[in-house]
Amino acid sequence: MRPNRPIYLDNHATTPVDPRVLAAMRPWWEENFANPHSVEHVLGRAAEAAVEQAREAVAELIGAEAREIILTSGATESNNLAIKGAARFAAQQGEPRRRVVTLATEHKCVLESVGDLAAEGFEPVVLPVRADGLVDLDRLRAAVDDRTLLVTIMAVNNEIGVIQPLAEIGEIAKAAGALFHTDAAQGSGRIPLDVAALRADLLSISGHKIYGPKGIGALYVRRRPRVRLAPLFSGGGQERGLRSGTLPAPLIVGLGEAARLAAIEGALDAGRIAGQRDRFLAALRAEIPEVRLNGDPERRVAGNLNLTFPGAVDAQAIMAAAPEICVSTGSACSSAEVEPSYVLQALGISEREARATLRIGIGRFTSPADVDQAAASLAAAWRHAIGSGARP
Repeated sequence: MRPNRPIYLDNHATTPVDPRVLAAMRPWWEENFANPHSVEHVLGRAAEAAVEQAREAVAELIGAEAREIILTSGATESNNLAIKGAARFAAQQGEPRRRVVTLATEHKCVLESVGDLAAEGFEPVVLPVRADGLVDLDRLRAAVDDRTLLVTIMAVNNEIGVIQPLAEIGEIAKAAGALFHTDAAQGSGRIPLDVAALRADLLSISGHKIYGPKGIGALYVRRRPRVRLAPLFSGGGQERGLRSGTLPAPLIVGLGEAARLAAIEGALDAGRIAGQRDRFLAALRAEIPEVRLNGDPERRVAGNLNLTFPGAVDAQAIMAAAPEICVSTGSACSSAEVEPSYVLQALGISEREARATLRIGIGRFTSPADVDQAAASLAAAWRHAIGSGARP
């Protein structure tokens, strides 16, 4: 740990911008700040070329074509556009399918988007998950039929890190003639993703989850067979008419560079990060043998540990006793809420245990010294919380 610097283990909330990404972005703020839509002059055309090069890099990360990538402000917008856009376009065309199927452990923006469609005459179906956090494929198969318009299931859970069987889910959706969307914000760059192999029609990406900048993301929209969406808002018709607004060239360049690096280094990152994760867990269990891992122990991304501490201790008290360690109790999008994690409760974990749970997110820049110090600090903080009687 660098002197006076906290140890950052919250890489599912956001990742630091890779220095190489920052270097790629900088000229597009300082040297060429042109609007990439201003193609009448040389600076505008250069900005447009940089945007298209970045779009190609994003496409290559997921096995898509560049023209299938719609640039957005992030995964929340991409998920809203995919879910609401697909439903509203289908309704406009008189499509009789009205069922939209998802899981109880999806990100809030997916659950809220699916829920919003009920007011528009659609039928949201929110399925439970197994105790390990994975989809019950038999239950999914029973729910997805000729009434189903869309299946939306995330690639990797943002709290417990489990990897859903996307290829099998895609097959179930296609067998019923339904569209398949996956929120891959936590999966892109961390696990191999190929839209053709997954049978995905729509796939969401977020820049700040792959060591890129915040405020930029992308939505993959299949061209063959063509997937049609209704835009969320009106404007100048950029991004094939699906996402109007001036494109932020520096952020897009950063997203492209982050995607390029992820494609090259993703497997190496995963191996190194898995080693750090195992080192951290072994050190923590040496101090607290009863600490429990939530979610499937094998089908999970390399850097995730979702851990319930014994003794019914309050996780907030552990964090308060180890302020130099940056971890979280769950989704950054829901962490301000008083309620315990709905994801953990969907696994059958009690409210009391959910309040005694921390999410650890190890990343590209986490060092062995970081995980050693973090394990020691959190163990000491747990003992302090137990001694002080901090209970959920």
